[in-house]
Amino acid sequence: MAMNYSDAVMDHFTNPRNVGEIENASGCGTVGNAVCGDIMRIYLDIDDSGVIRDAKFKTFGCGAAIATSSMATELVKGKTVQEALEVTNKAVMEALDGLPPVKVHCSLLAEEAIHAALWDYAEKKGIKIEGLEKPVQDIGEHSHVEVVEDESEL
Repeated sequence: MAMNYSDAVMDHFTNPRNVGEIENASGCGTVGNAVCGDIMRIYLDIDDSGVIRDAKFKTFGCGAAIATSSMATELVKGKTVQEALEVTNKAVMEALDGLPPVKVHCSLLAEEAIHAALWDYAEKKGIKIEGLEKPVQDIGEHSHVEVVEDESEL
């Protein structure tokens, strides 16, 4: 079954922006989806006034996961931490002119990875970011995710 991806998705998949890592990043967040095996890590460089100067990502996953990470990093660059919180999976999807229904979870992964990186930044700084909830490691199939303890630690 062929997937119909928008030109924007294909562009961000074939020419992803902001690939790589930021050494000594202000915040770094990693999330995965155990169901499809995608893993996304987003690095943020945040200046003293709380503006995201740079964002990079490393994603192991399908084309849609790479495209959504690329677009998500583009969308948060130059924004304040508070504005970055408003970069939802819906915003990422709209910026990519939509995703096939079976790939919507990739945009959720991007949103969660941004939140995880912001959470890491807030913890390092000892600050609270209004409206930011503790991110989940595995987004699973549902948006109402239950946090599952990592059995390797038991």
